[in-house]
Amino acid sequence: MSAFVKYFFILLFLMGIGTGTPVLAQDTSYAPVNPGAPERVKVNNIFIIGNQKTQKSVILRELDFTTDYYYDWETFVGILQADQQKIYNLRLFTEVEITPLFTGEEEVEILISVKERWYILPSIIFQLADRNFAEWWTNQGRDWSRVNYGLRVSHSNVGGRNEKLRFSGQLGFTKALDILYSKPYIDKNQKHGLAFQLTYADQKTIPIKSEFNRQVFYTNEMEEVLRKNFSTALRYTYRRTFYNFHFVTLGYNYTWINPDVLNENPVYFQHGKNNLRYAYLQYSFRHDKRDNIAYATDGELLQISATKYGIFNTEDIDEIEININANIYKPLTDRIHFAAGLTGVWFLSDQQPYTLVRGIGYNPNFIRGYELNVIEGQQLYVQKNSLRYKFLDFSIDISRYLPGDQFNTLPFKMYLSGNFDHGYVTDRNEIPENARLTNQYLFGYGAGIDIVGFYDAVLRLEYSVNNQGEGNIFFNFRAPF
Repeated sequence: MSAFVKYFFILLFLMGIGTGTPVLAQDTSYAPVNPGAPERVKVNNIFIIGNQKTQKSVILRELDFTTDYYYDWETFVGILQADQQKIYNLRLFTEVEITPLFTGEEEVEILISVKERWYILPSIIFQLADRNFAEWWTNQGRDWSRVNYGLRVSHSNVGGRNEKLRFSGQLGFTKALDILYSKPYIDKNQKHGLAFQLTYADQKTIPIKSEFNRQVFYTNEMEEVLRKNFSTALRYTYRRTFYNFHFVTLGYNYTWINPDVLNENPVYFQHGKNNLRYAYLQYSFRHDKRDNIAYATDGELLQISATKYGIFNTEDIDEIEININANIYKPLTDRIHFAAGLTGVWFLSDQQPYTLVRGIGYNPNFIRGYELNVIEGQQLYVQKNSLRYKFLDFSIDISRYLPGDQFNTLPFKMYLSGNFDHGYVTDRNEIPENARLTNQYLFGYGAGIDIVGFYDAVLRLEYSVNNQGEGNIFFNFRAPF
């Protein structure tokens, strides 16, 4: 077995441990009991089974129908299909099924059957510190010191109310501490929510600039800590309708760098000091109507955000960033679907602190075939396309080996994909060292295999070629968009 293949299987195994999300997208297709298809139907009662921990109100919040009201039958079937998908996208259940049980010619009882996930997930962190697998494999020479390791404890359903609590302690390439708590609903009508996050990280090796469209990393002779970052944020959420979310985030960020960094890049922070502190305010809107948020095959997603960096004191920074992301997923047959996404990022100023630099190559903005590059600038546009064919779809029953409901079925799906991405980065500074790829049209294309498994984990293996004639094999551990 070649060294390349060995590294791949070792890394695949360790990534599965590190994310704490074992590998399946569930088939939540709906097949109603339909004796004769009446013209209209009324719901008398709603019954829920399988929710041993999840409160009933969390599930009922996703339903777009009510009792004691007549619905056109075809419309009602569509409502049930959409509601089933909304409940699954809560990511609290491995399986969801909604079944109408006829008690009369035009009367039904609704049975909602769910199978809960395992909500408390202590997991080992073992993750690459680099932008992607290709960056680590090729540009960084498969350096195992560039790995983060630690422990993460997550509870994804505190009190059965869909509240999230996460604690992470991390060592290795980046030492970090992360605490997150989110409460999706703080009111009786389940429209308003709050979340709080606190993060600390320090690093001894950091990227300080880019040259020839590659990141340049720096470590000083004493191997001292070069960057420390502390950030905290409070986010308010308003869910007005089923698919539309509004977010307002107020946050604070403080970053310190070793003075040696300024010797290598005097404009790292732009203002000449070795620390950057600012408060920021962000508004975001998200319309999310995907059938599966981990790997969508039907629906659409629209996200718009505007961020103001520097709101109380603009001495260190006074900047505005705007982001737009629009994706559509269109099924063509039972096995074939088309996915397309458009991303735009704009900074209003000509230059930004290096910690805020954006561009193609920084997650989630990439063009397939350019995974080894970073193309930095103040404006970027990326449009992605994938035509996918599902050629495997099955589940393995392992209940005889694992008695718990959370892990007794292993689903497995594989897609063959044909891909074409293109985009453009505007660099107003026109840095000569990066001129090869900035301020010009870029594209990449190729084919790949997408694997979707347990708890919606995704693995992608792709071969892509860019318009510079460079081709390579790339591995990724999440859906492209």
